[in-house]
Amino acid sequence: MSDTFPPPPPEQPQPEPEPRYRSAEQVSPWAAPAVPQRKQRTGLIVTLAVAGGLVVAGGTVALVVSTMSAVQDSIALPPRSDAPYSAPYEDETYDEEPVEPAPGPDPEGDVTVATCGRDSLIGWPHADLKIVNRTEGPAAYIVTVSFVDGDGEEVDDGIATTEEIAPGDAVTVRALGSGEVAAGTKCRTGEVERYVP
Repeated sequence: MSDTFPPPPPEQPQPEPEPRYRSAEQVSPWAAPAVPQRKQRTGLIVTLAVAGGLVVAGGTVALVVSTMSAVQDSIALPPRSDAPYSAPYEDETYDEEPVEPAPGPDPEGDVTVATCGRDSLIGWPHADLKIVNRTEGPAAYIVTVSFVDGDGEEVDDGIATTEEIAPGDAVTVRALGSGEVAAGTKCRTGEVERYVP
């Protein structure tokens, strides 16, 4: 080095050059002042929702368990039998006395066909029966009716029942068929059963 030139000055810190692009954290000098952000409570809400769901599920399970234990005796199955499946069950016997047919004149004479018809919309037959109790006591009736075509062959049948009819009284009941029949179908009484209640 020469004596004529002074030594270089010590190195000075230099300011950093400004970046070409601003980062998202840097605020523009022209931007409005930032509003402070509120704390998010998403974690608290999720925790409360999960805890509430667990409490409801636990309560439901406890309710079902307590209900099942309370009714356990009432829904218990009968004890198992050692009998094989092929063994028939014993017939059950009843102490009730069977209902006997009422004494008196022939019950077929108590029933007459008042009207015989066919429903105009669906074509099902019906018969209106007049039943007169000709016995000396009250009686109930079960009457079967046959619906026959022009050749006399049965195409359908029906049944009519009555409650107790006093002696000498008359009632009218209807027997209905269960299927469509042709026009001109006739009604014929079949078996008549008369019972003393």
